[in-house]
Amino acid sequence: MTDEAPDFITARVGPRGSLENLSQAEIGKLLDTGQGGLYPLFRRCALAVLNSGAPTDNAKEIFDRYRDFEIRILRHAWGVKLQMQHAPAAAFVDGQMIRGIKEHLFAVLRDVVFISNEIIASGRFDLSDSASITNAVFHVLRNARLLDHKARPNLVVCWGGHSIDTTEYQYTKNVGYQLGLRALDVCTGCGPGAMKGPMKGATIGHAKQRISNGRYIGITEPGIIAAEPPNPIVNQLAIMPDIEKRLEAFVRLAHGIVVFPGGAGTAEEILYLIGILLDPANREQPFPIVLTGPSGSAPYFEQIRRFIGATLGEPALQRLAVVIDDPPEVARRMVAGMDAVREYRRRNSDSYNFNWLLSVQPAFQQPFEVTHASMRGLDLRGGQPPHQLAASLRRAFSGIVTGNVKEYGIHAIERHGPYELSGDARILGLLDELLAAFVAQGRMRLPGSTYHPVYRLV
Repeated sequence: MTDEAPDFITARVGPRGSLENLSQAEIGKLLDTGQGGLYPLFRRCALAVLNSGAPTDNAKEIFDRYRDFEIRILRHAWGVKLQMQHAPAAAFVDGQMIRGIKEHLFAVLRDVVFISNEIIASGRFDLSDSASITNAVFHVLRNARLLDHKARPNLVVCWGGHSIDTTEYQYTKNVGYQLGLRALDVCTGCGPGAMKGPMKGATIGHAKQRISNGRYIGITEPGIIAAEPPNPIVNQLAIMPDIEKRLEAFVRLAHGIVVFPGGAGTAEEILYLIGILLDPANREQPFPIVLTGPSGSAPYFEQIRRFIGATLGEPALQRLAVVIDDPPEVARRMVAGMDAVREYRRRNSDSYNFNWLLSVQPAFQQPFEVTHASMRGLDLRGGQPPHQLAASLRRAFSGIVTGNVKEYGIHAIERHGPYELSGDARILGLLDELLAAFVAQGRMRLPGSTYHPVYRLV
């Protein structure tokens, strides 16, 4: 192993904990650089993992900087090894890959292979059918060993922005600490900011309670992983096929959800969750949700509530609790809410580790291919059932996230200009007001970078 330049390294690494063997066919598919091969996808996800901690959330910048990066699978007497050239040197210490990054790297390999062979190519799953999609999500999570936990409900999913200031980041750590003291585990989108802080805090809470098997679960997908690479605290990682299956994985795993300040991606997650819970089929589902942040973040949550109340109505607001500047109270509400979740699941003979009873409609499951045409075609009109409007609003925010940080979205904006959104003037005005507030508060990019709007209203 030799250094080639201060920022790059050539290395050969073996698997740790996630994948020991590959078939000849799997190796062949991973080495195939053609249209039907997995190499481009695997390379992109692997580079994102190796680039963890980089001070940019622009996928194009990352891939341009490491355009000469190559990764190859080598057959070995004990299984497989990975040979890398022009890899980010920050992933290594004294020539050895950091153990956590190595685990994440082979988790990527595991999930890329499994999704391609068992979910897409096997014919076992009809990905146009709602129940089959949920079954596919279950199988990906089970293969990643995320469903092995056999205990009372204790998993808190934490959402929030990767671009938050120091005060908000410290607050997420304080909340995570209070969750950890109460033996609650944490699941996030696995990136920096509000996805890292709760995990970091929970590690201290768990340590004080002498909990040695705390779970810090990260769930991501190929389109976002470069902008939000797994943070080093994640000890269980799953790569889902797309953003919709990632979101479904969150709500199926969660026993409660805490939402910290964020930007368009956090708004997308809130609208996804609220849209599902507004479905009449989920009226009886206990699902504790707390929106929280330090005192300076109160205006952010007021804007979110104003937008949701004006577009989706009072029943949507009743599903959301807001707790400002009180981490112990956030944790207490999660504990109390999980007692209700446990009783509901027990009474209805549902699993503690995967919420089968939750109804998720196809509008929240079918992948939304973000293009200029699909963004123009979104139904952003009033007069429709709130959960259906929530689905369209969620897709609008998903498109904005794509234009902000995903490689193909950035390229599309460069070629064709901003996405166009059309609909009721009142709804569009509310959406524009919310997004303008995100921009003014610096919530659309990492600190120090310039934000250029990726949408316009027509």
